[in-house]
Amino acid sequence: MSESDLAAPAPQKKIFVKTYGCQMNVYDSARMVDVMAPEGYAEATSPEDADIILLNTCHIRERAAEKVYSELGRLRDMKAERREQGKDLIVGVAGCVAQAEGEEMRRRAPYVDMIVGPQTYHRLPELVTRAANGGPTLIETEFPVDDKFASLPAPEKRKTLARGPTAFLTIQEGCDKFCTFCVVPYTRGSEYSRPVARIEEEARSLVDAGVREITLLGQNVNAYHGDDAKGEASSLGQLIRALAAIDGLERLRYTTSHPRDMDDELIAAHGEVEALMPYLHLPVQSGSDAVLDKMNRQHTAEHYIRLIERIRAARPDIALSSDFIVGFPGETEEDFEATLSLIREVGFVQAYSFKYSPRPGTPAATRDGQIAEEVKVERLQRLQALVAEQQLRFNKSCAGRTMPVLFDRRGRTATQLVGRSPYLQSVHLDDAPPHLFGRIAQVEIEEGFAMSLRGRLAMSEAVVA
Repeated sequence: MSESDLAAPAPQKKIFVKTYGCQMNVYDSARMVDVMAPEGYAEATSPEDADIILLNTCHIRERAAEKVYSELGRLRDMKAERREQGKDLIVGVAGCVAQAEGEEMRRRAPYVDMIVGPQTYHRLPELVTRAANGGPTLIETEFPVDDKFASLPAPEKRKTLARGPTAFLTIQEGCDKFCTFCVVPYTRGSEYSRPVARIEEEARSLVDAGVREITLLGQNVNAYHGDDAKGEASSLGQLIRALAAIDGLERLRYTTSHPRDMDDELIAAHGEVEALMPYLHLPVQSGSDAVLDKMNRQHTAEHYIRLIERIRAARPDIALSSDFIVGFPGETEEDFEATLSLIREVGFVQAYSFKYSPRPGTPAATRDGQIAEEVKVERLQRLQALVAEQQLRFNKSCAGRTMPVLFDRRGRTATQLVGRSPYLQSVHLDDAPPHLFGRIAQVEIEEGFAMSLRGRLAMSEAVVA
């Protein structure tokens, strides 16, 4: 046997993707790993173990770009260390910050090898090959005419298809609403909906991989209008009914929605489709009509409240969450009080709330009437205190109820499991039988806390799925 026969095989190349922001970025990051798998790349568990490091960025949160540049500074040092060792490291930035700040990023961080927008990550294998040959930073931030989803590996060939009993599934991207505070139309493009058949195919593959609950994703998910088998546009309500018929798919959720796109069919689905969970995230942003108009939200506070009434008529036990922006340019104390009034009237079990911060390129960024930082901080504290009060009240009201819980996480102790209630609350179960992981069981809620519930298996417990 020759020395060449005894030579050890070359170590497998690895890719590490760090995800910022929304659930859609979580989905996209997994797909980035998938498209590199046929090129011989496995997923790394840490940056130090990777040959390619990608930052999949989000531009929604405050100071998002600064956080990315801070991380890039650390990667610059890592790249220099690898070079001293005679090794290569490819660094890339993907997602919405890449889309919005590609040229600025190339100027500020010339050591970045590639900058990839959210609509072009299916071209990663080609870009990695080009980057490995050296040269200036590659920028791919165009909105291609081809369907990136059609270019991704088939669901059954994906390495990251399912990582537990719950999964995200992107069905729609982009937004045509052009809210004046939002960068999504500029970073994700116009609305695009995937065909029903491809969504069903991916959902079935997820169920075959052990997924019991799927959350349908879209920047404006209830504007979904993908083609069905007849080539006709399907609504989100119709898609939900089709997916609910998949054997083994026990639960469905969707996020994020716009009030203008909550049609009668979708509202009816909330009352008629058992798999559709009684929890709805429906951003309102403000309770002031004057502010809503400046935001270009295309709805009023009254429209939102009447919409909630219709949804509750269809599904009386539904729990609601929302998004709020405080301190939008021109927001008066009276405007802010209108937001608090809407929160009191509707009653939310959860909310995501933020101080307004300008996004370059959006109309609101250059408007007069910017609110002082200390005013925004004070208003945000008041709003969050009110929502926290409502959330705690709802969680405490669950004590004594028995509800189905899908156990999808390990707890802080060896015998603890954590699951999701129908209302998306975290439910902690001590001394949990190990076989419950990935399954749905009836749990009697013993106590509700600010952010979670604690329960025990119901006396008559039988695994229901």
